[in-house]
Amino acid sequence: MKYFILLLLCTALAAQQRIVALSPAINEILFALGKGGEIVGNTTYATYPEAARHISKVGGYFNVSFEKIVALSPTLVLMQRNNLSLRPKLEKLGIQTEYVRIDSLKDLEAGILKIGKLTDTTQKAKQIVSQIEQTLQGLKGILHNKKILIVFGVNFDLKKEIFVSGNHLYFADIIRASGNRNAFDEPTAKQPMLSQEGIIALNPDIVYILGHNVKENEVDKVIAPWLKLPVTAARAKAVYLTTKKYAGMPSQRVMLFMKDFKKVLEDAKSKLAALHDRR
Repeated sequence: MKYFILLLLCTALAAQQRIVALSPAINEILFALGKGGEIVGNTTYATYPEAARHISKVGGYFNVSFEKIVALSPTLVLMQRNNLSLRPKLEKLGIQTEYVRIDSLKDLEAGILKIGKLTDTTQKAKQIVSQIEQTLQGLKGILHNKKILIVFGVNFDLKKEIFVSGNHLYFADIIRASGNRNAFDEPTAKQPMLSQEGIIALNPDIVYILGHNVKENEVDKVIAPWLKLPVTAARAKAVYLTTKKYAGMPSQRVMLFMKDFKKVLEDAKSKLAALHDRR
């Protein structure tokens, strides 16, 4: 009997992986899959959930330490595109290294399923993807064919270059799934940057600013310059800002962003209708 218990214990320990997650999003997905306890290393910006803060840090987005990763004796390293240069060096040491793409919504769902397969949590991964799809369906039928501009970061001066979402990120997929259009409709894969004149030329119906560093007492100050632009969103006062950190995180928490986005659509619907009635 003692031998049998010891055998079970050894089997359980052998099944444990030692995972290094080289992006905050991958770190969050692993925790959501119940594998947080097997993460031995992550990056500086992996701060959710709270337990992630106390895991050994191997660097930031672009300055990951190869030596720190190796010192953790990982059995699996999960990375995004920005760390691909490390892959051949890690594989040369016999460390399983996998690239997870999470740019578009389909990429994200496929990435969750891939991580699920690699960590023997396929059923949980399928459940999460199903929940994402269900949440996405809830965005349909609120507004139709409106131009929505997703803005990254805070711009008190709109005369400076403004970072917006292009059509190769999951934000654009969410907008399209809701029955609307990304205001920036060019096919470029590069990070779009627009001038104030460029914003005016797009004439968005809704502006949604992602500014997680904005304090509550600064929200009106951030929105104010946008309300002065000669665009439909300003005339309807359909300019919104979220301070939630998960808003820009391509993990399972995209569902939280979708729920917030749904509220934006519902509020903008009444404001755009009121603007139409005033004309």
